[in-house]
Amino acid sequence: MAKKAPRRTAERILEVTLDLFNRFGEPNVSTTLISAELSISPGNLYYHYPAKEELINALFDRYESGLTELLSASDGVRDVEDAWFFMHTLFELIWQYRFLYRDLNDLLSNNRHLETHFQGVLKHKTRALQVLLDGMAQAGALQIDAREAEATATSMVVMLTYWLSFEYVRDPRHALEADSAQQALLRGAHHVLNLLLPYLEPSQRQHLRTLVSAYASPAAQATT
Repeated sequence: MAKKAPRRTAERILEVTLDLFNRFGEPNVSTTLISAELSISPGNLYYHYPAKEELINALFDRYESGLTELLSASDGVRDVEDAWFFMHTLFELIWQYRFLYRDLNDLLSNNRHLETHFQGVLKHKTRALQVLLDGMAQAGALQIDAREAEATATSMVVMLTYWLSFEYVRDPRHALEADSAQQALLRGAHHVLNLLLPYLEPSQRQHLRTLVSAYASPAAQATT
């Protein structure tokens, strides 16, 4: 069997940087630490990414690309179960790049690329969630008028954007560690979809409660 080609240095740099940013927060990770973690010289790191900002931008661009692909699936959501799966998948992507959300205000104030592009991210999320609500309404899963749908979609985006910050404030030492991921994401999906309760048809409302109970049960936690 032929040996796999070694991963390119630039790719390894991004993978390690993402891990360090997620573990310690972007402001606490220097390029010196990144190069030491990779066992490469600072000069080798600078050859691929001449500034820390370029590392941040490259990681954000990957996140934005993944998000764009995921949000396009919002037009296929027709009921609570679809919405639950969609929301949990969205939170998984946010978790994968959680340093962006942990240090969002600092990043935006110091990085023009993120400042401009993150506004687009918020708009894209809002449009996708309005499409999601419209699809569920057309399928008879909920009843909501246009004005309420717009406000509800915005509220859902606010919760998506700041949920991990809330988790971090609740438990700064453990909330953003890998062991906490599954329950943090389940709580986030639950609370975002809870915003739909006033509009859901009775059977859909009960189904949401069933999903939450099933995923929050000790047996479900043991298998995740």
